[in-house]
Amino acid sequence: MEKKLSFSAYSVIGVMLFALFFGAGNLIFPATLGQNAGTNIWPAVIGFLITGIGLPFLGILAIGFSGSRNLEELASRIHPVYAVIFTALLYLTIGPFFATPRTGAVAYDIGIAPFVGDGYVQIGLFIFTLFFFGITMLLSLNPAKLVDRIGKILSPGIIILLIVLLVMVIVKPMGSIQSPQGDYIGGAFMEGFTEGYNTMDALASLVFGIIVINSIRAMGVKSTRGVLSATVKSGLVATALLGIIYVGIAYLGATSTERFGLFETGGPVLGSATSYYFGTFGTIMLSIIILLACLTTSIGLITACGEYFHTLFPKVSYKAFIVFFSLLSFTVANFGLSNIINYSIPVLMFLYPLAIVLMLLTFLSPLFNHARIVYVAATIVTFMISVIDGLKTFCDLFKIPYFNWMDPIISLYKQILPFYNEGLGWLVPVLIVILVTGIIGRIQKISTAHA
Repeated sequence: MEKKLSFSAYSVIGVMLFALFFGAGNLIFPATLGQNAGTNIWPAVIGFLITGIGLPFLGILAIGFSGSRNLEELASRIHPVYAVIFTALLYLTIGPFFATPRTGAVAYDIGIAPFVGDGYVQIGLFIFTLFFFGITMLLSLNPAKLVDRIGKILSPGIIILLIVLLVMVIVKPMGSIQSPQGDYIGGAFMEGFTEGYNTMDALASLVFGIIVINSIRAMGVKSTRGVLSATVKSGLVATALLGIIYVGIAYLGATSTERFGLFETGGPVLGSATSYYFGTFGTIMLSIIILLACLTTSIGLITACGEYFHTLFPKVSYKAFIVFFSLLSFTVANFGLSNIINYSIPVLMFLYPLAIVLMLLTFLSPLFNHARIVYVAATIVTFMISVIDGLKTFCDLFKIPYFNWMDPIISLYKQILPFYNEGLGWLVPVLIVILVTGIIGRIQKISTAHA
């Protein structure tokens, strides 16, 4: 008889998952959205929730639904070599290249920099990130206690501190909600939808899904159906918590504009709000929230990267990878937040569509009898569009002229691909390819069966 988990077990795993997802970006982006969306806050928030919690939830479910032991096994449905390259690139992106250094840089920018004099910002960043990634390294060296440490100690601290602030916002708003700004005037939903990409959680979900599923199996649930059911329930706990906090922070942002004006990023919005309600204590409280949120995310990412690369290169110990990735994250973090974000955007434009299409294929797989032709064709089409999007974004960001061979491709894509300017040019071609190759996959299976 298979063991059934209690509600408290789902809650512990769900809260752990929430903490793994919940980095500083999850605080910053909804605050900015609230400020800019103004009276159009609700369509903007709905768009943000679809990509900010909807896609990560699908990513977790895709891993559970597939029955795969890890992301590499799932991606090998396309090709074993592609699986290793894609998985390694995804881990490095959400690990030591971009997301993990970002946790340290954001924690410093919001939690520590306000207390540091102008002349000491860079040395302050160096000292802070040295401690930050030192602690990350120490806690990541013993991942067996990850559920206990994150689920039972750090996460409730983040949730309680945030809810105290958000209750104050509801009880005593800072001001009335102002008019929307920029693209939020006419396209609030779509603007919120694309803003949700910035959290990077959809990519992380394909990694964190494994941690959740392993935790569920460790609690005695073994069957694929049982694991999937437990994953859904744990995922709902995490996404409900994220959703409540996103809506609350967006509302905080919207009510702050009349009193404080518009800020460039979400950090000062939260800083001003906490200072307004709680004075110096508020600023210290915000620093604690940021540090806890960033630290839990950093530990989760470094642990996941260490485990994956240790399976890829078993001769190198898990501990050696943890030390290496912590040092690499520390080094990259010292380039500063704006540089990390700028260099990550082109990579995300390339990787995000490939990850989303893999999730989509996972759920549709039984309909086309798991035919490899569908996986290969859909991935090739996605790659052809997303690799150009990545290069185009890189050139735009760094003011580099397009390479000569890129111009005709970009102009062709703009003419023939629906939603290309919204960054979703890959969507319609991929759906058509899945439909056509899916029918071929079914026919081949039927003809083989009758042969």
